[in-house]
Amino acid sequence: MNRRHLLPLALAALLLTSGCAGFFGGGSVSAEQLDEDPPSPYVWSSDVDAHITITEDAQFQAVYALDDSSMELFRRDGFGGRNAIPVSAVRYRYPNGTVISGTELVARGGSVNRSRERVSVTLPDDAPADGGGQLAFTSSSTPKRFSLPTFVNGSYAVVLPPNRRIAVFPFGQASPGGYEVEAEGDRRIVRWESVETDAISVQFYLQRDLLIFGAAAAVLVAVGIGGGFYYKRRIEALRRRREELGLDVETGDDEFGDDPPPGMG
Repeated sequence: MNRRHLLPLALAALLLTSGCAGFFGGGSVSAEQLDEDPPSPYVWSSDVDAHITITEDAQFQAVYALDDSSMELFRRDGFGGRNAIPVSAVRYRYPNGTVISGTELVARGGSVNRSRERVSVTLPDDAPADGGGQLAFTSSSTPKRFSLPTFVNGSYAVVLPPNRRIAVFPFGQASPGGYEVEAEGDRRIVRWESVETDAISVQFYLQRDLLIFGAAAAVLVAVGIGGGFYYKRRIEALRRRREELGLDVETGDDEFGDDPPPGMG
């Protein structure tokens, strides 16, 4: 094959395998995913615009109050781009309280389509024209850290898994600032009255993690002290040995008084 044909073919292959050509990684989310049961019932009757519950198996359940007829779901990568997030157990709640499944949403004229960059959700034809109602879905998270773009502005509540805390920095922290933490049984809820940043994140820990870290730190300190004491004794023993061999005999400044050194008089 002529060399001049290799570069265009290689470029085309790169575009196709990376998904940039748009032919792969798209399409509708399957009916099985749309109609899965959520890990626990969604919290529809909250007083916030976004209610997110993080589960112990590195998943989260989100309920968003909508102010538009569509929503795009994604995560940002480290290069400023976007990647679609996996979604399942999709539900839409009309302003009158009626809840429909993801397949019903599609059957009523809505859509849930996935591309490489985003999952695009369009509300049913009979939803309010200017948005309204609530959209809920389940997706994956990471252990001990939750981070997601702010798909809607307003008030947020993030419910941590049982026995997780964020009180001790740097093991626990949340962004943006200005949040409050309240207790609800064995769980903690991180609340923001108003979020206008591009993303929120919460890093948390199990209470036993602090005990494990404290024990490990104590062992390291003990080893350090013991090692320092051991080397100090070795240095002192070496100094005494050198003195016994006459290697550390110091000469006083007045050993010869005012007379010149021997042989120089």
